[in-house]
Amino acid sequence: MLKHGGRLLEAVQQYQIPLAKWLDLSTGINPNGYSIPAIPDSIWQRLPEDLDELISAAQQYYQCSDILAVAGSQAAIQSLPLLRPAGTTGIVTPSYAEHAYAWKKAGHKILNIPAHEVEQSINQLDTLVLVNPNNPTAQTFTEKQCLSWLKNLNQRKGWLIIDEAFIDCTPELSLSKLAPLEGLIILRSIGKFFGLAGLRAGFVLAEPTILKSLNELLGPWTISNPSRFVCAHALQDKAWQEQTRQQLQQQSQRLNLLLTKFQLSPTGSTQLFQWVQSEHAILTHQQLAKQAVLTRHFNQPASLRFGLPANESGWQHLEYALQQLSVALPE
Repeated sequence: MLKHGGRLLEAVQQYQIPLAKWLDLSTGINPNGYSIPAIPDSIWQRLPEDLDELISAAQQYYQCSDILAVAGSQAAIQSLPLLRPAGTTGIVTPSYAEHAYAWKKAGHKILNIPAHEVEQSINQLDTLVLVNPNNPTAQTFTEKQCLSWLKNLNQRKGWLIIDEAFIDCTPELSLSKLAPLEGLIILRSIGKFFGLAGLRAGFVLAEPTILKSLNELLGPWTISNPSRFVCAHALQDKAWQEQTRQQLQQQSQRLNLLLTKFQLSPTGSTQLFQWVQSEHAILTHQQLAKQAVLTRHFNQPASLRFGLPANESGWQHLEYALQQLSVALPE
């Protein structure tokens, strides 16, 4: 099983620090997520129905008519490789590791491709998978680049899969308004920007034939009725969305400056996380954990991802831990 951010209870056991004392910065999830509205009893008592408000709310939010609601992006990531015959899949790396894992498990040949080598590798591929903005590097890809790669893949009836889990803060970068296009599959998440990872809800934007096949594979009731109710509210709340984008931008800049102050200048940035490459990444991760600050550590390349603190006490906790870290690390 692949490891992800958010393994806070594991850190509690490893470092023997009580749960309440931890600052979890390991996930890149908005720590001040959408407030859950009151959920009527009837929502809990009925099975989910496709004709509720969820899909229409998603169609308006994503500016796309062809949408399938799924149990988080993960459900689509695991299932889409099963809808194609075995072929060659390129993964723009480093990347969210579940993509390569799922395609390899389904019998596809995997090519791990650095972003700057996509052009020279695209002719070898049946499917190209990229995350935009990338997780963890925060690199972004332009509409022009993506459409060029899609055109090439279309020559072989291939797919371009774009995981846009972190794009809600910069919706102008999304290709969702162009969907559906032949061979283009876009994954969207409620977990990151909306801070509702526990709902396990997301969306796939693609051609109707692809959505039909995916829906048949996943089966009925992929998202619970309460989750559908909350998601619809969140997607329709434009005032909250605009205010949150502004707040996250300010918090992201604050985190960038704080890390830079303590010689951890970010290599890449989004509004939800900062990515820091460092030869001392594992030691930094361990030393911060001893101060009850949980980060996300990556081996290849050696790096750390820092999410946002939720409140002022969290910011003070992080700054104190970074002060202690500056003493513990080698010059």
